[in-house]
Amino acid sequence: MYANRTTKTRYRLTLLGLILVVLAAGFSGCARQPSTLETISLPMGYVANVQFSPFYVTRERGYFADAGFDVNFDYRWETDGIQLVAAGELPFTVASGDQVIQARSMGLPVVAIAAWWQSFPVSVITLEDIPLESPEALRGLRIGLPETFGASYIGLRALLDAGGLTEQDVDLQAIGYAQLAVLTAGTVDAVVVYTNNEPVVLGLQGVSFHELRVMDYSNLVSNVLVSNDTYIAENPEETARFVEAFLKGLGDALEDPDAAFEISEIYVEGLADNRSTQWPVLEASSALWTAPTLGIMNADAWEQAQLVMEEAGLIEQRVPVDTLFTNDFVPAVD
Repeated sequence: MYANRTTKTRYRLTLLGLILVVLAAGFSGCARQPSTLETISLPMGYVANVQFSPFYVTRERGYFADAGFDVNFDYRWETDGIQLVAAGELPFTVASGDQVIQARSMGLPVVAIAAWWQSFPVSVITLEDIPLESPEALRGLRIGLPETFGASYIGLRALLDAGGLTEQDVDLQAIGYAQLAVLTAGTVDAVVVYTNNEPVVLGLQGVSFHELRVMDYSNLVSNVLVSNDTYIAENPEETARFVEAFLKGLGDALEDPDAAFEISEIYVEGLADNRSTQWPVLEASSALWTAPTLGIMNADAWEQAQLVMEEAGLIEQRVPVDTLFTNDFVPAVD
């Protein structure tokens, strides 16, 4: 009886195996997911941070793997990431739109393939005794900013332009990334900060302040996913899968920020112990990622960013806007 049952079992297993082989052969031609993973480094442009939660969610929930990629996060500077992608040494990087514009104006073949941030996250803040009703109020102020380049500088230039001002109308001081310490010490009257960071910190501390947000006066492009012309031309399916995976993770992070925060704890040292300060940062950041269609980019933002950079002397000439970005890989976009 045992032998007979074993024989029947083997027959059934063999038959099942044949069925699975046939089914696999039938569906192999339409399978989306690759059978092997390509290991890549993804330059992030900053240290591990809760603001990268969409990427952490994408990795931990297997979306990158489903797309065919084993992604390792590399927290090198965004300028390094741009150079490596331009040289074809890496397929993708995370960078701000101004880095794409600057690189493209120098002839480097980089291109934005999906938006991450939909609103430009730079603000100028002052303490309670110096009001900021409008950009015109910046006239004559001592303004501290990290450096005279990058997103902070471009954001400030956009605010000055909105107020009909130039750099000669203010006293610019490069102060590094100790903006709040310098501001509270009275060394400067105002500082250029990230909208989702320092204002959140001051609010938690109960400090009264005034804020001018660049997004309220100027439509500039912010952080994006970047690839290069050759890679996307030769690997359109891989590019589409990578973008789709990230946008799925971004959507998950927006839908369930509690889960996104918990997943980020795997990657960000001490995050759980600093939830009281970092949770509001995630909330503020999430508000700047939201859009009716995640990942979508628009030409006006890129053109406006080019104009600001040209006037600031950061690029010598503008390039055709359609060379800076493509929406071809954003799902649900014709």
